[in-house]
Amino acid sequence: MYKFKLTKLSNDLRILTVPSKESLSFRITVLVNTGADFETKENNGISHFLEHMCFKGTKKRPSNLSIVKELDAVGGSYRAFTGAERTGYYVKVAHENKELALDIVSDIYLNSQFPEKEMEKEKGVIIEEINMYKDDPQSYIWDLWEKLLYGDQAVGRSVLGTKTNIRNFKREDFLKYYKSQYKVKSTLVVASGNFNEKEIINKIKYYFGDIKPGKGKIKELVKEKQNKPQVFIKNKKTDQTHLVLGFRGIDLFDKRRYALNVLNVIFDGGMSGILFQTIREKLGVAYYIYSTISRSTDYGFWAVAAGIDNNRLEEVIISVLNEWKKFKTKLVDIKDIKKAKSYITGKVALRLENVHNVANSFAFQELLKKKIETPEQYLKKIKQVTAQDIQKVAEDLLKSKFLNLALIGPYKNKQKLQKLLHV
Repeated sequence: MYKFKLTKLSNDLRILTVPSKESLSFRITVLVNTGADFETKENNGISHFLEHMCFKGTKKRPSNLSIVKELDAVGGSYRAFTGAERTGYYVKVAHENKELALDIVSDIYLNSQFPEKEMEKEKGVIIEEINMYKDDPQSYIWDLWEKLLYGDQAVGRSVLGTKTNIRNFKREDFLKYYKSQYKVKSTLVVASGNFNEKEIINKIKYYFGDIKPGKGKIKELVKEKQNKPQVFIKNKKTDQTHLVLGFRGIDLFDKRRYALNVLNVIFDGGMSGILFQTIREKLGVAYYIYSTISRSTDYGFWAVAAGIDNNRLEEVIISVLNEWKKFKTKLVDIKDIKKAKSYITGKVALRLENVHNVANSFAFQELLKKKIETPEQYLKKIKQVTAQDIQKVAEDLLKSKFLNLALIGPYKNKQKLQKLLHV
């Protein structure tokens, strides 16, 4: 089992180290507690755009090419990502090149110049990314789902932003947002793989010596108001209807999360799960169908996503809701609970094979929860879940007034769908 260490420097920078002597690689990741949930309507999309711009040149490396050439020369991989509550940058290399990785990641985090010429070119890239996303209903449906749940709040808006915002952003906007959010108390540096712990902590201390003090601006808390089922239809001529159907859920801190995890596996534990067997194998109406739990610091949801036969939409909705209803009225069989717990244990074991996956899990928890739960602690909680716990969380969440349906497809009768939404 991988061990981890959390170190806090005198300048308040947190460092998470997850070493593995067996690993041939080294990865350095910088996470910032900021993202789309921290934006306003006027600067929606700036977190993601800024992440793109951090690879466009620094004082030391004045162009994108000068950054990526150094990494390509050692076969390194590199990536950045933006979500609702975190933005991240990482470089992964053979362990003997760890100082190069650290030098580059710290450089783009601390010294990006946001060149105006590159910014104007990148606007076109991001607008095409928005176009691509909207042309993919399997992805775009999630934007519509979150807009349905949260409306005109930060979490209800796209991480990519709007085309209007993208076109209107100025260099000053990036500098203002960067100065506001990229601060030491909002930052976590993560080292994973093959390294000497004492040595890497000293190097991180050196490379991040100039990090800005303070804490980034906090986000506004999500307001959740719903007292009846909601439906959103994006009427579009498609060969398949893409939908998300589900309920408002629980946040990262809720103690019911263990019972919900077990319940979700019983409902959708791979190809033998109730959902797959009912919708794909029995009815034969969907190529893809799955359920997912999403949890953030102050909101969450539990939903089913599917791509289905246009002519059998109502049949699928009724079938899924009927399966959900059963969890409220009948205790789950002990055999199904044992199977679900065994499934979760197996999945955790597979994730533990890779030190960088383990580091991802620990880093996510530390950044957002300020507390790390080890796999052993998590599985202990899972083993304690009872049939009564599962029924209780089902009763709490599976309520008609919390039901939501978003779909993309050639369907217009919103009122008819609204009448189907009850559990």
